[in-house]
Amino acid sequence: MRSVGAPAPILVLALASAVLLPSDPVPGLSLPTTPQAASSQRPAQSREVRDFEERLARLNGQIKDLRARLEAEARRETTVLTSLARINLNKSIVERELAAQNVELERGRADLVVIQENVRVIRGKIDRQRESLDRTLVTLYKYGRIDFLQVLLQARDVEAYAAESKHLSILARGQDRVVAEYQASLEELRAAESALESKQTDLAAMARAAKLKRQELDTEARKNATLVQEIRRNRATYGQTLKELSESAEELQKLMAKIASQEWVLPPAWVPLYERRGRLPWPLEGRVITAYGFEKNPNFNTVVMNKGVEIAPGRGKTLILAVHPGKVVYADYFQGYGNLLIVDHGLTYYSLYGHCSEFLAAVGDMVRAGQPVALVGDTGSLKGECLYFEIRQKTKALDPLQWLKRR
Repeated sequence: MRSVGAPAPILVLALASAVLLPSDPVPGLSLPTTPQAASSQRPAQSREVRDFEERLARLNGQIKDLRARLEAEARRETTVLTSLARINLNKSIVERELAAQNVELERGRADLVVIQENVRVIRGKIDRQRESLDRTLVTLYKYGRIDFLQVLLQARDVEAYAAESKHLSILARGQDRVVAEYQASLEELRAAESALESKQTDLAAMARAAKLKRQELDTEARKNATLVQEIRRNRATYGQTLKELSESAEELQKLMAKIASQEWVLPPAWVPLYERRGRLPWPLEGRVITAYGFEKNPNFNTVVMNKGVEIAPGRGKTLILAVHPGKVVYADYFQGYGNLLIVDHGLTYYSLYGHCSEFLAAVGDMVRAGQPVALVGDTGSLKGECLYFEIRQKTKALDPLQWLKRR
């Protein structure tokens, strides 16, 4: 004989079919299934968001600085080098704008992955809810004719009836909850799929904008190449350029004299640069295209004195590295040298890095040997993408190849 108050077998089956227990996993649109998963997912997402925001902030800051520099350059007298500088600045601005668009595109793709995962999770939840509803409908189809009167007639006593009616009420409430959750999930899926479609549309627009920006960058690059060709082929333009470069070299000499007068205190156990003569690492992997010393132009029969070397980067090589520990004392655009970075190595020894596309170190930074300090570029260059590299003692330029490791 069944004990008083125990549920009938058919009702146990119905309850198991219709009611989702609190322990059943029901993943949502954005919430993980466990507190541990939530704690690990949220910091990862926030770190990713911070990374995107920091990169965009840095690029937008660079764009602002470049625009201000371009405005200042536009107020100067137009010369060959100022024209080259304006083209280089325009090109740099477009490069940063393209980089910012690529960051936005990257962030959009990351958002798309999250939305796609949310859609997958919601669809899985809907499948589980649909299975539960199917089991409920089967149960109600089989036992749907059971009503309270039948239960009362079948019950052995009043207490049994009370227990059975209680379970029937739970069944009804559970069924309503499952149906409501199923409908809510369908709405959730519609919203997620709408967000997915919207994000895909945004990404397509971003890709089109990036394509246009790349075309704009190509236009600026062609302007730069055209002017450089004009300088190389036209005797008058070439002569004017040499005159302006000579004036820039004199300005650099004044800058070095000023920097040398502001010697800083060396840290303890500092290795002097002169002790590394002939053993310094190369600032850029590549080949020397302009040597130190006198250079004759075969077209115009002119001779110029190169106070440094120019190194064309090897394939895929973009990082410019500090050749010795020191302190960055200058990082700015310098006419004739493009973006120029100067590292003070102490005891009046310096290394200079010109034609950079972007600085990776700022004035006041302490750098170590082999640390990336800039990216190779073509700002102020008449020979395309390359690094202009000098070593100086006070204001005197030294032959860099005598200081670098032999290759």
